[in-house]
Amino acid sequence: MANTPQAKKRIRRNQRRAEVNGARVGRIRTFVKRVEAALAAGDKTAATAALAEAQPELARGVARGVLHGNTASRKFSRLTKRVAALA
Repeated sequence: MANTPQAKKRIRRNQRRAEVNGARVGRIRTFVKRVEAALAAGDKTAATAALAEAQPELARGVARGVLHGNTASRKFSRLTKRVAALA
């Protein structure tokens, strides 16, 4: 258990950051799911629009430190390939 005031403060801070970061990751997941739902429906225009909304969210996750840069790149690349294949 935390004994020093600084350790107690770090626990409080870490709990707040975990909540914020969890919300950020959840938001990114929602945008990715919208693209996947449009892909499943076979709707290219909706998938393209959803992908255009998901890309800045992935980039924001990288900038905020909740996603690794390569992870975001990989997700965006794979989604882009799937949307392009809906010809």
